[in-house]
Amino acid sequence: MNTVDQGRPSQGLERERQVRKIFSEIAPRYDLLNHVLSLNIDRAWRKKAVDQLQWESAPGGSYLDACAGTFDLSLELARRGGFQGRVLASDFARPMLLEGLSKISDSRVMPVCGDSLRLPFSDATFHGAMVAFGVRNLSDLSLGLREFARVLIPGRRLVILEFTEPPNPILRRFYLFYFRRILPLLGRVISGHPWAYDYLPESVREFPEPETLAGMMKAEGFETASWRLLSGGIAALHVGVR
Repeated sequence: MNTVDQGRPSQGLERERQVRKIFSEIAPRYDLLNHVLSLNIDRAWRKKAVDQLQWESAPGGSYLDACAGTFDLSLELARRGGFQGRVLASDFARPMLLEGLSKISDSRVMPVCGDSLRLPFSDATFHGAMVAFGVRNLSDLSLGLREFARVLIPGRRLVILEFTEPPNPILRRFYLFYFRRILPLLGRVISGHPWAYDYLPESVREFPEPETLAGMMKAEGFETASWRLLSGGIAALHVGVR
C-alpha cells in the first residue's frame, strides 16, 4: 500500500495529487466535518483572522482567500458591515469550489480555480490575503509564501490561520489523543472516506511550529511576521506585513 492510501503526507508533486484527491472527495461533507470536528470553534477562529486583516483601511479593495475551500473565510470578510470590495476565493480543488457556490450567490465573493503555488494574479494585486487551514497542505511552503508576498500590495497583510500543537503538556496530551484517535474515526464515519482524516493529524504533526513559520514568512518577502496562539494553542494566527 502506498503513502497516499495510508493517509501519510507525501512530498512534492505526489503531495499535490494527494491533497487534491482528498479535498475533492470529501467536498460534499466538508462543511459539516469542519464544524463537528472542531466543536464549532472554527467559526470564532475565522472571525479573529478577518479582524487581523485591516480591511477597514481599504474597504473597497481586492482581497485574496487562498485555499478557499467552500468559502467560509471569504464570506466572513464579504459580510462585514462596510465592506465594499471583492474577495477572490482561490482553490485548486474544483469540487470544493462547486460545493460552496450556493453559499456565495449575491455576495462579493468570486471563485477562482487556481493553485496557491502558481497564483493566477499579477504582482501587487491585493489589499490583503488570508488562508485558513491551507498552508499546511502546500507541497512547497516556501514557494507558497513567496507567491502570497508577490500578489500583495506592499504594506498590506497576509493572515494565516493554522492548526498547531498546544505548548501545555497536559492539554497537548488530550489534544493529540483526540487528533490521532477520535478525529480520524469520526472523519471516516461522517465523510465515508477511508483515510482523509488520517492525513490531517499527520500533516499537523509535520508542520513547522509558529516561530519557524514566522521566520519563513520573513525569508520569503514579508517585512514583519508575528503570531498568537488561539484556544490554548490548538491553532495559531499569523500576521505578515508585505
